[in-house]
Amino acid sequence: MRNHTELTEFILLGIPQTQGVEMVLFLLFLAIYVFSLLGNLLILTAIVSSSVLHTPMYFFLGLLAIYDIVLPAVTCPKMLFYLSGQSRAISYTGCATQLFFYHLLGSSEACLYSVMSYDRFVAICYPLRYSLIMRPGVCVGLVIAAWTLGCVHASTVTSFTFSLTYCGPNQVDFFFCDIPAVLPLASDDTSLAQTVGSTAVGFLALLFWCTICLSYMRIGIAILRIRSAEGRKKAFSTCSAHLAAVLCYVGPVIIIYLQSTPNPLLDAIVQILTNIGSPMLNSLIFSLRNKEVKSSLKRVFHTVIFTSQE
Repeated sequence: MRNHTELTEFILLGIPQTQGVEMVLFLLFLAIYVFSLLGNLLILTAIVSSSVLHTPMYFFLGLLAIYDIVLPAVTCPKMLFYLSGQSRAISYTGCATQLFFYHLLGSSEACLYSVMSYDRFVAICYPLRYSLIMRPGVCVGLVIAAWTLGCVHASTVTSFTFSLTYCGPNQVDFFFCDIPAVLPLASDDTSLAQTVGSTAVGFLALLFWCTICLSYMRIGIAILRIRSAEGRKKAFSTCSAHLAAVLCYVGPVIIIYLQSTPNPLLDAIVQILTNIGSPMLNSLIFSLRNKEVKSSLKRVFHTVIFTSQE
């Protein structure tokens, strides 16, 4: 990446139309952030500590919990820092790094959702061959492919965004560095960077949506062929948590990146919901609706309490 800019830092203007309520927002977002971290750490602990959960489905769920721990850390600490009255400045390198890791983790998580839908498709449509198809090597290969696609996407959008000249102004009209907020500050023509960014995000969104739809179309057909109501209910329950998480994820992406006329306040609200709201909801969705995870958590708590009493 070539650096032609004379700027050494950017100033994050924060969340639009929130002047005077920064401390209230700080306390609210801090509580959500902490709850999200604890919830996903509990899910990860439950999966690691229980040998019953060492299956492909919970392997992917554990990775999702890791993503939901790391992704908010890209933007939330800085947001909480300036909401508490501290400096809003972020270095040029820090801004580029924030944008890169936000798109790396966000796109990799989208690919992981697609992989999880494929896992559910194999489990329901080919139950007798599930262990053969979703063997450890295949699971790891799918995760590496998702990570590689995320790296390519993040490297592309970051290099096109920060290969432009930034001579001023340096005020980012948002609470973190993202493509729609940084590109208007460039001194060069941004049409190519905007096209590349929209194309990259659109391609990932299309790939994500097609994979999810195809998997669940086949799953829906397979469930309808199940004769017993109990069997259909059990099959659907294995997919409902994943479907709810997908809806929480894909909605904000469509609103932010594919809208014709950007709305700063709407974008900020949606991004906050995506960054700290969705990880918190995922921890609730996958813990409250999953008997195995709840049972494992009870065993963990029982062990901790019993050990502390001794």
